Amino acid sequence: MGFLKEQTNQQTDPAALLRDGEEILLQGFNWESHKHNWWNTLETKVPDIAKSGFTSVWLPPPTHSFSPEGYTPQNLYSLNSKYGSERQLRALLQKMKQYKVRAMADIVINHRTGTTKGRGGIYNRFDGIPLGWDERAVTSCTGGLGNRSTGAVFDGFPNIDHSQDFVRKDIIGWLRWLRHDVGFQDFRFDFAKGFAAKYVREYIEGAKPLFSVGEYWDTCNYKGSSLDYNQDGHRQRIVNWIDGTGQLSTAFDFTTKGILQEAVRGELWRLRDAQGKPPGVVGWWPSRSVTFIDNHDTGSTQGHWPFPKDHIMEGYAYILTHPGIPTVFYDHFYDWGNSIRDQIVKLIDVRKRHGIQSRSGVRIVEARHDLYSAIIGEKVCMKIGNGSWCPSGREWTLSTSGHNYAVWHK
Repeated sequence: MGFLKEQTNQQTDPAALLRDGEEILLQGFNWESHKHNWWNTLETKVPDIAKSGFTSVWLPPPTHSFSPEGYTPQNLYSLNSKYGSERQLRALLQKMKQYKVRAMADIVINHRTGTTKGRGGIYNRFDGIPLGWDERAVTSCTGGLGNRSTGAVFDGFPNIDHSQDFVRKDIIGWLRWLRHDVGFQDFRFDFAKGFAAKYVREYIEGAKPLFSVGEYWDTCNYKGSSLDYNQDGHRQRIVNWIDGTGQLSTAFDFTTKGILQEAVRGELWRLRDAQGKPPGVVGWWPSRSVTFIDNHDTGSTQGHWPFPKDHIMEGYAYILTHPGIPTVFYDHFYDWGNSIRDQIVKLIDVRKRHGIQSRSGVRIVEARHDLYSAIIGEKVCMKIGNGSWCPSGREWTLSTSGHNYAVWHK
């Protein structure tokens, strides 16, 4: 009975999820998914997703949108999108619930596509649809009558003024609907740089998702085209954002991605910071760091900031054995062939079997141009790079290995 009770608690208590740190996320789409009857496609994969060990799947924006990918929402209460109908979406969420995999909604609330022209002759009103806001809901810097934005501006669309009480009340009502009526359990906050983190805190407190992650995507520190060794300023900005949410949200570890994709090109010394720790957010605040290799923006057909293709598995060998909350990208898992997929599944299995979680300790043993090796927790060690290394001591057994990586357990 004890186990059942514990499991039930974990499925309803956000604090328990963050404390236990056993999440493994799958990004369940790419930039082209809207062309492929997506909710139905994913529904057929749910048993496999569950069996592979994923705890939550980040789904694309579920609501009606001006652009097919979902990132320029208009009618927030319409769940008929290019990904499929409301009925298909609800069937997918039901299937996920049955297999105990949580569904993460992509929450796009920084900006919204207007329906009618208002003041200034631009589409800054939302007449004729639910949440029929007028120009007061739009920031003054994007053609509305609201206050200035509390963050960065997303160009080309009316940016929502979250400082307005009526806007926040309506958004919380909508988020509660997604959470309790539609059946999403987790939230991913899109373009989190665009509005103050304190509003994200209010939205999480209001709708009570089990798990939240923010996309605070800032440019890394470069000298010309060369990435600086020290990215403390970059990770500090992400940490400040997490703090601003009252520590209720995690954040994607863009710092780790930026460093890791340079490191695997023969600069593995980058993976140890000046204090001897991992150099990303994961080195400072692992329980709030969501690590990843690529997503629908950085990779896929957009390719804004891609991880080097021939080093993908070294990347996964790092994030799936290290602290933080690892995320696997749909393309790598389902579109890059069975070999890559099987290697990722083995790494997930090692992580689960040997109890690596978001707060596991890391002791970095080597970090030089051709080799990185580390001991994680008490029972796992790993290496990446073409330099040769293996742990000393007969108690270590090889768990899994591939091109330029190997993992051992005790």
